[in-house]
Amino acid sequence: MSDIYDLVVIGGGPGGYVAAIRAAQLGQKVACVDKRSTLGGTCLNVGCIPSKALLQSSHHLEAAKHEMAVHGVKTGRVSADLDTMMKRKDEVVEGLTQGIAFLFKKNKVDHLVGSGTITASDTVEVTSEEGTTTTLTTENILIATGSEAASLPGITIDEKHVVSSTGALALAAVPKKMVVIGAGVIGLELGSVWRRLGAQVTVVEYLDAILPGMDGEIRKRSKMILAKQGLTFLLGTKVTGAAVMNNNSVMLSVESVSDGKKEILPADVVLVAVGRRPFTENLGLEQVGVQMDEKGFITVDGHFQTSVPGIYAIGDVIGGMMLAHKAEEEGVCVAETLAGQSGHVNYKTIPGVVYTHPEIASVGRSEESLKEAGIPYNVGKFPFGANARARAIGESDGFVKILAHKETDQILGAHLIGPNAGDLLAEIVLAMESDISAEDIARTCHSHPSLGEAVKEAALAVDKRAIHM
Repeated sequence: MSDIYDLVVIGGGPGGYVAAIRAAQLGQKVACVDKRSTLGGTCLNVGCIPSKALLQSSHHLEAAKHEMAVHGVKTGRVSADLDTMMKRKDEVVEGLTQGIAFLFKKNKVDHLVGSGTITASDTVEVTSEEGTTTTLTTENILIATGSEAASLPGITIDEKHVVSSTGALALAAVPKKMVVIGAGVIGLELGSVWRRLGAQVTVVEYLDAILPGMDGEIRKRSKMILAKQGLTFLLGTKVTGAAVMNNNSVMLSVESVSDGKKEILPADVVLVAVGRRPFTENLGLEQVGVQMDEKGFITVDGHFQTSVPGIYAIGDVIGGMMLAHKAEEEGVCVAETLAGQSGHVNYKTIPGVVYTHPEIASVGRSEESLKEAGIPYNVGKFPFGANARARAIGESDGFVKILAHKETDQILGAHLIGPNAGDLLAEIVLAMESDISAEDIARTCHSHPSLGEAVKEAALAVDKRAIHM
């Protein structure tokens, strides 16, 4: 292993490993440092991927119990085998992390297991779990250390009774009662998993609506659908403390934001899903002069360079949308910029998806933000209830909503709730990235019968000429 590199990446998550591979493709000698022996970071090991595996398994259980009979499929008594679900989840994770290790070997990226500390603008020290130290010299350093679960004052996460998303993905048994603190993406996804498996789930949210930042109409419909499925919501409610009792139950103290009324919520497990904070501990940032803001996010310029020349940062650690695919785009941008190419990240077209059932997906501006900014716009909306494919597969809840500029017809945003919403959104993201209009989507032939026809009809509806509504 050479001690001199063109790029050393600290962090093997989606942003870091993608940046490492892309830089290697462009002819650079690259090392990637990560504390885990398995690559993929939080996302692949204890985040996006295992949660989606459990969401799929629990959805199959839900479908067998409540949805198959209408299709003429008699299932009899159905029950969950949690051990098998967890084993399958682990196998999915193992396969994908091994895949990244293979890609590192294929692209000749050196993988060092240990904690990386920046000791100079061209030096990274890697300390293994056993305490041995390796010094790497490099032209450039990329910080891609991601984030960790945040908590609240008075709440101690022990990953047993009071858990983060990591603990919620590895519970040994289905709790009778679970309280989820936070009605964002993580809270709703994992709350849905355990609700399907039999837990009584209550979601506590400080704000007066779920999914903060999303389009208001999507938020309202999402809450209605999820409540119908069995999630209980306490909105406008503040969590003030949690006490673990001798019988291993948790007593969660909450109070109303509006009138201060206090209440105690008993639970077997409390999931804290109030967001994530940047992980910058023991990286040596202060010593080498890397600037951070008041919340601990690393400050970067338009090329992702920090205040120290030669040191770059991407992903959750610099803030913005804390999403794996956003970090990947930033990682590619840095790798290409260092190779003399023109890197590019368009933050206006970063999609977001909530993998509940039905899925919730969005990109660009919400209707509320357009109104606040005084931007004139037209709305095109089409319900899945009027889509032939959705009706045929029994997934007709939800709609596609496209927001286009009133004068130019430029697509400003899109918001979907319904079957395969995350995949359907990709067409609209491509349209926005390519700067084509709603009219262009409306005039694009879509196969019939397909869910994608709902996107076409919503684009037609922008001009008030939807055919099937």
